[in-house]
Amino acid sequence: MTDAPWAEDAVSLVEEFRSGRRSPREEAEATLAAIDSSALNAFSFVDAEHALAAASEADVTLPFGGVPVGIKELDHRKGWPDTGASLVYRDRLAGFTSTAVGRLEGLGGAVPVGLTTASEFGGLNVSVTKLNGVTHNPWQHGKTVGGSSGGSAAAVVGGLVPLATGGDGGGSIRIPAGYTGLVGMKGTYGRIPRGPGAFFRPGTIAVGCLARSVRDAARYFDVCAGPDVHDPSSLPKVDGWERALGSHELRGLKVAIIPNLGGVTLDSGVEQHLRDAAERLAKSSGMQLVEMKIETPNLAAQWMMGNLATLLAELGPLWPRCASELTDEVAIGMRLSQSLYNLNLAAVAEQQRVHANEVMAAAFNEVDLVISATNPGPAFAAEATMSSTESNFITWAKSNGAAQVGLRGALGVARVLGGIFPRLPNAMIETVAARFPDLVNMGGLTIISNIYGNPAISIPSGFIDGLPLGMQVLGRHHCDALLFDVALAAERETPWPRIAA
Repeated sequence: MTDAPWAEDAVSLVEEFRSGRRSPREEAEATLAAIDSSALNAFSFVDAEHALAAASEADVTLPFGGVPVGIKELDHRKGWPDTGASLVYRDRLAGFTSTAVGRLEGLGGAVPVGLTTASEFGGLNVSVTKLNGVTHNPWQHGKTVGGSSGGSAAAVVGGLVPLATGGDGGGSIRIPAGYTGLVGMKGTYGRIPRGPGAFFRPGTIAVGCLARSVRDAARYFDVCAGPDVHDPSSLPKVDGWERALGSHELRGLKVAIIPNLGGVTLDSGVEQHLRDAAERLAKSSGMQLVEMKIETPNLAAQWMMGNLATLLAELGPLWPRCASELTDEVAIGMRLSQSLYNLNLAAVAEQQRVHANEVMAAAFNEVDLVISATNPGPAFAAEATMSSTESNFITWAKSNGAAQVGLRGALGVARVLGGIFPRLPNAMIETVAARFPDLVNMGGLTIISNIYGNPAISIPSGFIDGLPLGMQVLGRHHCDALLFDVALAAERETPWPRIAA
């Protein structure tokens, strides 16, 4: 009898199934019981009937045969809720299964047990919504797990399931991985298909998973990566991600340590922590440290503005009548974008994108790897929507009805003035971002790899005050396998806990 869910990685659980020491059915029962008694709020929907039936018929010869997995709330599985983590669509059901989810279940043999909580439409790097409430960090209740794949991270490190899906449009896999001590890999853009029915814009979103081990993440790539006719940006199939682990020679690779990549302000102690971890890894694997500067523009504000066009397309005629049902930050972001986004701002964003690409290309002409922090600091309050508790623009804007009415009036004036002075909206955004850096701080370390499209992985690097931190390693396009091997070297040098203590 299995009393508690498996506390090691998914690969070892499959080995247990194949040996007969554990059974998928008993594992599913233990998983469902653990979810039911959990205070993490990691799942927004559980399909116990399906999980038990699928586990009873699981083919353990498949890569993830019988392994219970969580599916991110923003993914699609036919017949399951398709809420977007929003009250607006609380009654909507998915009419199709996304390609990656279908492969994980079909080719991989995994047993989906339910949907993990996410931020509303993936719009914030936290897991706080009006639909689901607050998701908590298993390392310390009351602390954030980040987002938007926060429920997946909480479920995996919280000992509920060994693996869960994620998506990363600006850091949404790596950020929660960093806050919870998991492996979070964002592959080269297009590595895992996003279809069907996915918007192309903003051209930064990568599909992946939250994993306890490097080999789990590599096996996920074996199962889910490869082209799909529904996604014209999907890349050709590459075989043997797990089989190739450990095959790259790391000795002699040139590495630049840039703790605050993107000019992000780090919490006290984070830079030294990151440097110590990166230098240990470089020394143990024989990599060569190179001094260099990488000065990329912080793209978060302009990127966010343009990205909201897809939300407007999804909401359609429901907007703006549905504003009161949206998370305050999302509703405010929509109003800001509608009032300020214009052709000039789009031009600025594209100029920044090109500049960022050139900066990163120049860096990778000189070094093989770039190492930075994943997040500005350890996990902050779970209820917070930004890492700072100080008064800021968003806090003021959502503080009361009068403030929101005032904001709408100001934005109406800004829209008129923007028509007369097209460069005014970008100047306003730059001013707000400079005055309230927390608006762009979270995600500022990770978004550059979404813009550039190169692979980046967050690896557990240790703890500050009992909370995990992540070390982010960036590589050249299509060097995903090399990043897996760097992460493997770190895992072997300094093993991390599989679940929260």
